[in-house]
Amino acid sequence: MLKGGLVSLKAAISSLKPTERKAAQFIAEHPEEVVNSSVQRVAMLAEVSEATIIRLCRSLNFKGFQELKLRIAADLSENSDQTDSYHEIQIDGPISDLVTSISHNNMRSIQDTLTVLSEEELEKAIDAMSGAKKIAIFGVGASAVIAMDLKQKLTRINYWCETGLGLDEQTTLAANMDERDVAFGISYSGQTLDVIDSLSLAKENGAKTISLTRFGSNPVAGVAEINLFTSSLENSIRSGAMASRIAQLNVIDILYVGIARKDHERHVRALEKTRKAVRNKK
Repeated sequence: MLKGGLVSLKAAISSLKPTERKAAQFIAEHPEEVVNSSVQRVAMLAEVSEATIIRLCRSLNFKGFQELKLRIAADLSENSDQTDSYHEIQIDGPISDLVTSISHNNMRSIQDTLTVLSEEELEKAIDAMSGAKKIAIFGVGASAVIAMDLKQKLTRINYWCETGLGLDEQTTLAANMDERDVAFGISYSGQTLDVIDSLSLAKENGAKTISLTRFGSNPVAGVAEINLFTSSLENSIRSGAMASRIAQLNVIDILYVGIARKDHERHVRALEKTRKAVRNKK
């Protein structure tokens, strides 16, 4: 069933243009009324034009207003009580509350990501990476951890893969890329200048470009030809970087298995060779 309308709205709202943001805020605050209304009525109630509603749907990667309504209706049909929302992490509570809150937020972040992650874009990314001569992964700060995880996985199945964790490393890699290669930029905010510059340089040199960012319009996704999105809607600064990281790692696992199954027997042999090599060194 199509769902994720409300998640997509809330995740993208900060990156929308002012009139689209106004419409999105109205829809997020009045989902039941929107489900039972025409595009003309929603535009009137939100005090925007019908064209703005249509542009909003496109910004959310939906085919139109009808798909938005169907997704919101599916969201409303699920249990929507307070226990389903992100938990605020209380630093002075008992350890049991800490365990419950962090675990709940991590699981919720993965569930929300599944509503904004395009299977079509995943297929494109898997195909591009499977056929690449060389893969360069760009990530700074917390995103560097995600980049290194992907590199470790791809190296185990014998892909030529390098990580650029700072501007010098990234631009050096990007400068030597061509149409046989893939540049993969990771930035949850989608605003990391080093990643934007490096992806742009790799693209100029003919490399296929892929992004992994939070859902919505952002500069990193704007540079990339293939966009993978995650969603994490925590409000607390204490929890934001944790659940989003789990969502990103889940996408990395999906990519890795998708690539590995392309030539399963060859990749299994490569895994076995690296496993034996590591074991023999211990």
